[in-house]
This record gives sequence, structure tokens and C-alpha cells, in this order.
Amino acid sequence: MYWDVIEVKTGKNLTLHVRFADGTKGKVRFMPEYLTGVFEPLNDPQFFSQVFIDHGVVTWPNEIDLAPDAMYQEIKKHGEWVVQ
Repeated sequence: MYWDVIEVKTGKNLTLHVRFADGTKGKVRFMPEYLTGVFEPLNDPQFFSQVFIDHGVVTWPNEIDLAPDAMYQEIKKHGEWVVQ
């Protein structure tokens, strides 16, 4: 799919830089207040840096992942997705 993520890199302050299969690029920024429950481990910079791509989906260990279609739509419109 065009919204499959093909590249992900971590940035500063809970930020990811992503590139999609169709060449669209952008940033994902997590607001600290969002990182509760299943997403709480992302507060740990060492854990956050373990991000990888699994079948086009941004993923971390313990089955934490982000919806690539929602991410794509926001990045296509605004250049970034602020997860809050």
C-alpha cells in the first residue's frame, strides 16, 4: 500500500522521521501526556530507539505499533502527525 512505511528514524524529544512507499516524508511527534497505558514504555529513550518496521507498520517490541493509514493522512496534510 502507498501508506506502508519504508523508513523510520528516531529524532529528539519523542519524534520519528518516516518515509512512505509513495515517497511521502514527515514527522511523528508524541506528546508526553499520550504515553500512558500500552504506550508508556515509549517514555524510555532506550526503548523508543528500538523502533522498527514490520510489514509497513512502525513498531516497537511488545507489539506496540502505530496505524500507518492515520499517520499517512496527517503527514500528507500537515507534514507531521502530532500524537496526543
